[in-house]
Amino acid sequence: MTPTLYIRLAAMVFLHYFVWSCWYNTMSVYLLKLNFTGGQIGLAYGTTAIGALVSPFLIGVIADRYVPAQRLLGVLHLLGAGLLWWISQQTNFSIFYPSLIVYTLTYMAGHGLINTITLTHAPNPAKWFPIVMAAASAGWIAAANVINFAGLADNKGMFTLACGVAIAIALYSFSLPNTPPKGDAGPVSASKLLGLDALKLFKDRSFAVFMLSSFLICIPLSFYFAWTGAFLDDMQVANYTSKMTLGQFSEIGFLLLLPVLLPFLGAKRIMILGMAAWAVRFALFAYFHEQPTATWMVLGGILLHGMCYDFIFVMGRMYVDKAAGDSLRASAQGLHAVFTLGAGMFVGSWLSGVVVQQYTFGWFGLAHNWKSIWLVPAIMSAALIPIFLALFREKSAEDTRA
Repeated sequence: MTPTLYIRLAAMVFLHYFVWSCWYNTMSVYLLKLNFTGGQIGLAYGTTAIGALVSPFLIGVIADRYVPAQRLLGVLHLLGAGLLWWISQQTNFSIFYPSLIVYTLTYMAGHGLINTITLTHAPNPAKWFPIVMAAASAGWIAAANVINFAGLADNKGMFTLACGVAIAIALYSFSLPNTPPKGDAGPVSASKLLGLDALKLFKDRSFAVFMLSSFLICIPLSFYFAWTGAFLDDMQVANYTSKMTLGQFSEIGFLLLLPVLLPFLGAKRIMILGMAAWAVRFALFAYFHEQPTATWMVLGGILLHGMCYDFIFVMGRMYVDKAAGDSLRASAQGLHAVFTLGAGMFVGSWLSGVVVQQYTFGWFGLAHNWKSIWLVPAIMSAALIPIFLALFREKSAEDTRA
């Protein structure tokens, strides 16, 4: 890949994830100041899951058949910019929530589009795709630090900033290399778009256990994304938005470590370590509530993010790829996304709001029992380990070839 092409693609990825990071990390802090309930905030975080469920239709039908990917990406970000500005003006949940749903439909579709553009133009996708996608972590980290130092973590400025950057990437998208439709003129199949063709893989007990476990582990995962910002703000942790980006640095480190560990530990042990990491992270947060001077506990919980994410999601995608084989690879990956980013994250976001609401007290100025809140996902994560350990059997190389 030429340096010019790399910079063009990396800038696209950087800006795309910058937009998301502007508001996703700290939205709960802002919505608490608007006096939204815990349940309402949980629903707000579940909008990205709705977008992840619906966006395959946008990508599969429009980008693959009618409109070049880079143009569609630009149009979606322009629409998203307008919606972000509109959202920044809303203080009533009945308007804010449906507006955010519409916005996430436009944004989440962009994930597949940037993947398509990168994979189409990278001369060696196996080598260059992960290198280009590393810019996603850089964009996430950069946005979080801008939000922190600009003082936008608790006000509508997070959405205003996201709006401005969305306009920038929209205009930039039209200059990207042309990525025309694939020209698939066959009938549109909802089962193909959502990966339902891969349901036959559920005949294998281990695959069924893996998919169910992936869905269940996404429920406690949602607690972290939805409430860590509000928790650290409540605990008066200085520069918490910048501290949260340590998780993205950790993610890069564990991603590089994964290929080294896989031959020695195998997929099953790695995924169990990932589940254990979630339980340990939430336990650290729970008991940090009682020892607010023990900064190492919260930093340790954040630094575990790489193990939590890579050992579950990246390893999970690799397992699905191996289990499905060539004929069902795309369908199986689509089904995995529906189970995790879609259904799992939606249920988790909703449940996290219910739990936080249950442990919120006070008439004048709300107080949260964070220990009880964090122990719920900690117990859920830990309870999943013996089930997965007992029921999941990792196939040998001979089984896979058969």
